[in-house]
Amino acid sequence: MTDTETSADVAVVGAGPAGLYAAYCAGFRGLSSVLIDALPEPGGQIAALYPEKKIYDIAGHPAVRGRELVDNLVAQAEAFRPAYLLGRAAVSLTPGQGGGWTIGIEGGRRVRAGAVVIAAGLGRAVPRTLPCLGPYQGLGVAHHVPRLDRHRDRDVVIVGGGDSAVDWALALVSIARSVTVVHRRSAFRAHEHGVKQMYACGIRVVTDAEVVACRGAGHLEEVTVRVGEEQWELPAQDLVAALGYITDLGPIADWGFRMLHRQIVVDTAMRTNLPGVYAVGDMCSYEGRVPLISVGFGEAATAANHLAVELRPGSRLAPGHSTDIDGALMS
Repeated sequence: MTDTETSADVAVVGAGPAGLYAAYCAGFRGLSSVLIDALPEPGGQIAALYPEKKIYDIAGHPAVRGRELVDNLVAQAEAFRPAYLLGRAAVSLTPGQGGGWTIGIEGGRRVRAGAVVIAAGLGRAVPRTLPCLGPYQGLGVAHHVPRLDRHRDRDVVIVGGGDSAVDWALALVSIARSVTVVHRRSAFRAHEHGVKQMYACGIRVVTDAEVVACRGAGHLEEVTVRVGEEQWELPAQDLVAALGYITDLGPIADWGFRMLHRQIVVDTAMRTNLPGVYAVGDMCSYEGRVPLISVGFGEAATAANHLAVELRPGSRLAPGHSTDIDGALMS
């Protein structure tokens, strides 16, 4: 092993919720793991796009903020000390000498593993934007709200008509000095209940409109909004462009998987058509799948326990009870 190589029983491509839980489940079976993700921190799109939003469909949690969920998943997996390779994308997957797989990582690093779990969500997400926003990217313009308190006592303009735009507006209305939502259509795509709340709680809503110019000396200070034939100037130290994302599978699409609608086809054990390679979460496809985080957790557990049997023939598929003191090392 060299300083450009990492070795583990299981390589997990994608450190979102399903990937983190797959690493935990592998550890519970006594297997070492390494998590690989192009993002600079674990948590996937939850950490990157809506860490402050509450999630309501996680079993055992009436409501949990995205950041809290990710922190808990990281803490849970930490019991088995997975390795992390973050901020570097996986670029290749090739059969390893003597079995297993070798994953090539940006920058020339390699990961050797007996089994691989693909948990890369919908792939790398590139935010949609507007031409006038470019010069102020990172200087007042962002595409998500990582921490609500950063916008305290500031004028915030949110561009978009989906759930993210409405949810962030509702979350910021009691924190920011002012919140204005600009949407290019008259009707919102967001859930009706959220839209009603937005109109009722003092948020300024401008529809059939678009942001056409930004100004500021080194940092965003003001935006121009075109409404019909009129142009309005709005103060804005912060602008959140909640315009959605374009997803790209990147190199994964060329790794030889059987694909259906840009997802990897799996069987009931979450196995792909490549031996020793599994797929879980939104990256996988099978008849009747429901795209929920909670479903991804079940898929991660299924994949980890099946690959444990594959790597250690003769071991039981059922992992044992977590309440047993020695259950974490059961096989």
